[in-house]
Amino acid sequence: MNILITAASSGFGTLIVSDLVKAGHNVAGSIRDPEGRNADAAAKLRALGVHVVEIDVTQEASVLSGVSAAEAAMGQIDVLINNAGVGAHGIQENFSTDDFQRLFDINVFGVQRMIRAVAPAMRARGSGLILNISSLLGRIPMPFYGPYNASKWALEAMSENYRIELSGFGVDVAIVEPGGFPTAFMGNLLHPTSTDRNEGYGPMADAPGAALAGFNEFLKANPQQNPQLVSDAVLEVVDAPAGTRAFRTTVDTIGMGDLVKPMNDQLDEATHALFSNLGIEAMLELKQIAA
Repeated sequence: MNILITAASSGFGTLIVSDLVKAGHNVAGSIRDPEGRNADAAAKLRALGVHVVEIDVTQEASVLSGVSAAEAAMGQIDVLINNAGVGAHGIQENFSTDDFQRLFDINVFGVQRMIRAVAPAMRARGSGLILNISSLLGRIPMPFYGPYNASKWALEAMSENYRIELSGFGVDVAIVEPGGFPTAFMGNLLHPTSTDRNEGYGPMADAPGAALAGFNEFLKANPQQNPQLVSDAVLEVVDAPAGTRAFRTTVDTIGMGDLVKPMNDQLDEATHALFSNLGIEAMLELKQIAA
């Protein structure tokens, strides 16, 4: 299949791109400034046989140009993997409105820009897959990740609605929900631009830094929490036949996924019951259109 993935050269993207190519897929990977500061990353992707396209998901024109370049290189986009994202850590009150907007511009609005760019062609063909990389923190809160929690909860809701509204056109939507993994993501967290509210929090003001350090040590002590698991899960979703894919896939080995999966199952059951009562349960099933 022809696959476009955002943030192809960092975090989970590095593994996912490599595994997609090994599996025989035709891949276009987006990065920012591929001819400048990210030229080395672009060269590594091209060496794998990846079509490198420039996309900044926070810029509408960049998204449209990059998607057009991917289509020109591959003919069409069968799968979009929205992998671009950024985390945040700190006391939530310290995050300004601008901080929140910066985070949402990547994690939420960036996904919306990408989907709007590829969905019309997918609908017209009657096939396609949109796979959004969410997080277990999009289902359950954790202290000091407030803005990130909020952005991933928004992404989950966005994905739910796209699933419903695109299913009748043969376009599948799925979510992969990783737990915490030792990737560059953990080193690139956004922190509040101001800590002027710390004084009112007393000793708790030091808690975010201690918690983050403790979690990094915890990951070091649990090597089974391997980022490769996330790439494996993505490939499993991509390669599954249309109409058989799980809507949500949790990826975690340190206990959090075991707690979230029953929540996902319960939500799915409640959603099907509600839609059945409203006579619209068919909207939850992918319509097979393309041959």
